[in-house]
Amino acid sequence: MAPVTVAIIFGGRSAEHEISIISAKSIAANINTDRYRVIPIYITHDGEWLLDGIARDILNFDLATLLRSSSLDAAGKTLRRMTKESGQHPFDRNFTATGIDVAFLVLHGSYGEDGRIQGFLDTCAIPYTGCGVLASAVTMDKALTKLCVADAGIAVAPGITLLSSDYLADPDSFHTRIDREFEYPLFIKPANLGSSVGISKVHNPAELPLALKTACTLDTKILVEKAIKGREIEVAVLGNAQPEVSVCGEIEPGSDFYDYEDKYIHNSAKTFIPARIPSVLQEKVRELALRAFKALGCRGMSRIDFFVDEESKSIILNEVNTIPGFTDISMYPKLMEASGIPFPELATRLLELAMNGSTPCNPGSEKRS
Repeated sequence: MAPVTVAIIFGGRSAEHEISIISAKSIAANINTDRYRVIPIYITHDGEWLLDGIARDILNFDLATLLRSSSLDAAGKTLRRMTKESGQHPFDRNFTATGIDVAFLVLHGSYGEDGRIQGFLDTCAIPYTGCGVLASAVTMDKALTKLCVADAGIAVAPGITLLSSDYLADPDSFHTRIDREFEYPLFIKPANLGSSVGISKVHNPAELPLALKTACTLDTKILVEKAIKGREIEVAVLGNAQPEVSVCGEIEPGSDFYDYEDKYIHNSAKTFIPARIPSVLQEKVRELALRAFKALGCRGMSRIDFFVDEESKSIILNEVNTIPGFTDISMYPKLMEASGIPFPELATRLLELAMNGSTPCNPGSEKRS
């Protein structure tokens, strides 16, 4: 039997471009090459699609070491120089001519995790890993996610949503409102970014303007949320019609909170699998994760994050990640491995789920009267 051709699509136009590359490198190393033929497709910072060639060079590049020894800007300049010097022409996105059977999506953040690439691949009749258009779009927006899971009876952090344009037009009125409605500390979050990009923990009113301006440069919608006391608990969900939930894992941040640098630069956070909470709370978290996964219409995979307070027994949903990290420190593959599914098997399961259910309504499959 001829191997199935898998396009690993990575990079992209979001602020999580570099993390996408590191995740894709890990995935490529764990795909069964006896069963699958891998073709890397790299999307540059500017949105150009590059097939194989330089895409493979970037996939094999040790970007993780560069990030830890340098800056994010320096890493970005290195990648741009590599693509420019390659002289490679953009991929025309003719998946059929290339012989691509399925796409493994590793595009974190905007333009990859938000339903846009999913809709394009649905139009091209190419199955892909992870959630479909609607679930991807809703979960990418933290404000909409909160509304949907709250409707399903899942607790979320108290907060407000504001538009960047409204804030920039009259910042003082928002400062006054936030000071009146919230106690410090609080969190400022861009609504549509992951990997903790642009998130600030604000300890006093003096820190508020810079945090809001920073978030406004990254997104058109901003969340202001009460800081929740509790352990940071994460679970991985895998499956389509009958999803399974991993054991609970716990993140102990190495800094004030689990931010981008703590995740990918300093690697100072500690992880505990299973989480250090009572078994009864672990089971409740797993039940709520499954409820959120179904309420949001997810399929394939998601990592769902909570705050758990042992004293009050409260469980607060933090966020849902439909294309979670797959780096060597990422929780999703670690949680699945702790649940009996090692990385190579996980990669195979995700591809099988994609080919069996990624496009629920395939073009041309409808019965016509």
